[in-house]
Amino acid sequence: MALFNIRVYGILQDSNKRILVSDEFIRGDYITKFPGGGLEFGEGTRECLQREFKEETNLDVSIGEHIYTTDFFQISAFNNRDQIICIYYFVHANGPIAMDTKTVPFDFAPHQTADPTACSEVFRWIEWDDLHEAALTLPIDKIVAGLLKK
Repeated sequence: MALFNIRVYGILQDSNKRILVSDEFIRGDYITKFPGGGLEFGEGTRECLQREFKEETNLDVSIGEHIYTTDFFQISAFNNRDQIICIYYFVHANGPIAMDTKTVPFDFAPHQTADPTACSEVFRWIEWDDLHEAALTLPIDKIVAGLLKK
């Protein structure tokens, strides 16, 4: 049975105009994507994104303007029975951005990638001039990067 998988992602820009991305190790694959995650039953998209940012980054955020919602068929990269629908918003930190970030892509500690069935995540800032479609892994994120740069 095919399912819809609704994902909500946020574009957070710091005072230096850098964009926050998530470098992830997921079941042996390395991906770079915008922060966010799956919509849970009973929550709205903005509530989902606030929860995801709090869980992943420990930041309290306000959700801003809607950027993009998937308008084409996209199969999940992780489950070929799911159709992915992604919704993107601008995100604004409600206080100082005090979180551990990396400067090099996929800068994981050895224990984070030791188990090929595990999932790990680290955050990194991308300079505005370095943000382009090739900087991200997932097809819909690439579209959003292109839209942001227009």
